[in-house]
Amino acid sequence: MVTPKKFGSWKPWEEAPEFTQESFVETINGGQAFRWKQVAEFYEGRWSSNVVRLRYNNGMIEYSLPFGSDQVNTLKGLRSYFACDTNFSDIADSLPWRSDPILATAIKNFTGLRILRQPLAETLLCFLCSSTKQIPQIKAICEALALDLGNPLEDGSYTLPDWGSIANAGEQRLRSAKLGYRAKYIYKTALFLAERPGWLEGTEAAPTQEARARLMELPGVGRKIADCTLLFGAGRLEAFPIDTWVGKILTRAYQLEGLKQTQLQNFARIHFGTAAGYAQQYLFAAARAGYIPS
Repeated sequence: MVTPKKFGSWKPWEEAPEFTQESFVETINGGQAFRWKQVAEFYEGRWSSNVVRLRYNNGMIEYSLPFGSDQVNTLKGLRSYFACDTNFSDIADSLPWRSDPILATAIKNFTGLRILRQPLAETLLCFLCSSTKQIPQIKAICEALALDLGNPLEDGSYTLPDWGSIANAGEQRLRSAKLGYRAKYIYKTALFLAERPGWLEGTEAAPTQEARARLMELPGVGRKIADCTLLFGAGRLEAFPIDTWVGKILTRAYQLEGLKQTQLQNFARIHFGTAAGYAQQYLFAAARAGYIPS
């Protein structure tokens, strides 16, 4: 049993991207990642071996770490996790908002929204847990997996399990985390990856079309989960995940009723361009908030 550690004082994150309150919350709590939780006025998050608390305070992002944390490496991890080397302001400006009032409304209300750059292996696992579930349910499943199979972190919580640990655990143990039918797919994926060292790393390095095809070889991974993994775990902004929610946004906001998913994919690719996945996240945020039809 790990002894929980207290967190240190709040400090300004000097290299933080520019956010509004709305875009900050939506970036970390809007369906890209599932290991963030709100505690009082701040959000507590985990990825890989990192634990951090963040809060939006008068236009500034502040952070707090567990006592004893490696601040230098954690800040380096934050820069990578928030893709601070990517100019999302310029990318947002390149989207067709000038001729698209739906997208313009979304960007206006969530200026500063970012696409996270999460570890690919964790992203794949989380989205394999996500099928037919709402965000709070996915968070609960991921937390149950971490508690059962993860490694201890400095604050007394646990990492998500790696794929090797999942393969060793077996399918029945996965079902105890309320994975239901997903347990079979996750276990079979773990076995697939255990037999192919470096396969995920090779997938991440491949061109997007090839990487998507590789991911769709995995048990339980269809186009939507593959695109979510690529968008939120590999920074492939051209990947455009379409689930039931996004499908409704497209058909209702853009009057595309009757189109099949492949036709919706073609519309998104042509209309939104090479950053279609980034546009998708703006639309998703705005629809959840009631700013655009859904």
